[in-house]
Amino acid sequence: MCEQCTRREFLGTGLAGGLIVAGAGWGYAWASQTPRLRPVGKSRICVIITGPPAPADRDWGADAGQIAAAKARLAQAEKDLGNVELIMGESNSAEQTAALLKEAGAEAPVLAINVRNFALTRVVQPILEGAHPMIVFSLPASGHDWMYPLRWQRKGHRVSLLTSSDYNELERALRLLRVAPMMKQTRILLFPPARGTQPAQSPEEIKKRLGADVVAMEEKVFDEMLAGVEEEAIRVEAEAWTRNAREIIEPNKEDIHKAAQVSIALQRLMEKEQAQGLAVGTCMGWLSKGFPCLGFTRLRDSGIPAACEGDMDSLLTMILFQYMIDKPGFQGNATFDTSRNVLWTAHCTAALKMDGAQGKEAPYLLRGHSEVGGSGCVPEVQYRVGEKITRTKLVNLDTILISPGKIIEVPKRSVHGCRTQIVTEVRDAAKMAANWSSYLETEDAMTLLHRVVFYGDHMDSAYHLARLMGMKVIEEG
Repeated sequence: MCEQCTRREFLGTGLAGGLIVAGAGWGYAWASQTPRLRPVGKSRICVIITGPPAPADRDWGADAGQIAAAKARLAQAEKDLGNVELIMGESNSAEQTAALLKEAGAEAPVLAINVRNFALTRVVQPILEGAHPMIVFSLPASGHDWMYPLRWQRKGHRVSLLTSSDYNELERALRLLRVAPMMKQTRILLFPPARGTQPAQSPEEIKKRLGADVVAMEEKVFDEMLAGVEEEAIRVEAEAWTRNAREIIEPNKEDIHKAAQVSIALQRLMEKEQAQGLAVGTCMGWLSKGFPCLGFTRLRDSGIPAACEGDMDSLLTMILFQYMIDKPGFQGNATFDTSRNVLWTAHCTAALKMDGAQGKEAPYLLRGHSEVGGSGCVPEVQYRVGEKITRTKLVNLDTILISPGKIIEVPKRSVHGCRTQIVTEVRDAAKMAANWSSYLETEDAMTLLHRVVFYGDHMDSAYHLARLMGMKVIEEG
């Protein structure tokens, strides 16, 4: 979509000079001037066992067998996730809690396991005073302390609660708790201009609220990388895309060659810059060198969120959810059919591995971009009918717009709208359409329109994440 582009911008002439002025005017540091100084490390999480186990046959408390099971599940999760480091210990007093927090670090989030009646309330004060994000895991009958975490949250503390007999919830807790420290190690590349809500366009606000660094990328630097891609590498990439496609409709050999070249160059750029996210604000001006859509697909499939149209809100949403669930998102435009109670999402770039980097690829067609007369090469991905989905977007850096749905239809070949399309059943399409983006104070069509779709129902996890990061949730529809 490029309804706000001029013809000159659309054709890509004279872009580079204008971008440098725009980027400098918005205060973005250039990537070449701000290299990453150290590699990304593991996220430290402090696990506090609140007191000694209860007797196996009486009292309100978790017994030794239950605590052993919890520790074993945490050890397995630490191994499986690979990017967390657990600092674990028992606390019977505020002083012991303070010592564990000192070992874990001043900003370490906390997983507190409720063990005995009122043990948590006796040891929690240093966690609250230190403003550590905290999840409390409480087994049934492990005490009455489960009543207090959300009371603390309502008083302004970043606390959430998991009350369950399912030890797998401990891994979900670690996934949620690692998000904030991972964001503080995140480096985002932006080809200006940025778009979206005003706070999301500000590198200073993103740094202050989320901890991530945003740096601007000069197109001439990327063009040099593009020119350096070897013909053999392009051939292999193009062959892989054509071999695995169900059908090639509009793109010719040159279109596929250009898109493959950009795909490789983008992957190399992210590796060189050691970046975890990418936003390209000039997508529609890239036709002469090759659209980035295949490259965006490959990046998302490898766990690196990439957003088109410079949409920083959508990019930050994809990064947050990637850290939380290890799955890529499908950023797209919305349109409704209230007669069927459905919402369509459509875009010309989409991940193939919506189940995660180790999942299977969805089938796809190779198409021309739908808004430029069939030129270029983009994927039309055919997502899984029957899949439950979560549609969401972080806006203004502090509010999560969200709704559930289910994919009920995917076209065999798209006609109107962007290439990849899903039709999703929603709670109340008429209500949703009437209130669409009513929370946002903007008239920018892209900011109003875009949402990000993820496989699976993550409504509950979004609420937990919001509590841990000081955000609010607005359910749409």
